[in-house]
Amino acid sequence: MSYEAICNHLTSHGIKPSVQRIAVMEYLLEHPSHPTVEEIYGALTSQIPTLSKTTVYNTLRLLSEQGAARMLTIDERKTCFDGDTHPHAHFLCTECGHIYDIALEGNSHTVSALLPAGFEMFTADTYFRGRCPHCHPSEKKE
Repeated sequence: MSYEAICNHLTSHGIKPSVQRIAVMEYLLEHPSHPTVEEIYGALTSQIPTLSKTTVYNTLRLLSEQGAARMLTIDERKTCFDGDTHPHAHFLCTECGHIYDIALEGNSHTVSALLPAGFEMFTADTYFRGRCPHCHPSEKKE
């Protein structure tokens, strides 16, 4: 995504673009690996030497609150972030720790149909935990 596109993306979510916010958003969009605050901070400090971990954390919180990014709490040991805000689920391999994006069939109306009358859904997070094909015993080569 270009600099201008990232600025427009932030603005469309009610976020005033800054050097730090643009860098964090760009990193999320270019690294769909569901990075943590520490990973993003470590990657960006060479570009922005004055960047603090607190600024990265506050930026990610703002991006999540405004809907420009998603905060993932699939792993209780760490919080990860996703620049892809389109509806999809996540799968955590409990052996290697990798988080995979999983396409969802249907749409938000399918999920909201499960809610009792009078409830209004704004977001839904679907998490799966298990073992990925790379860690499954039948896939390992001795």
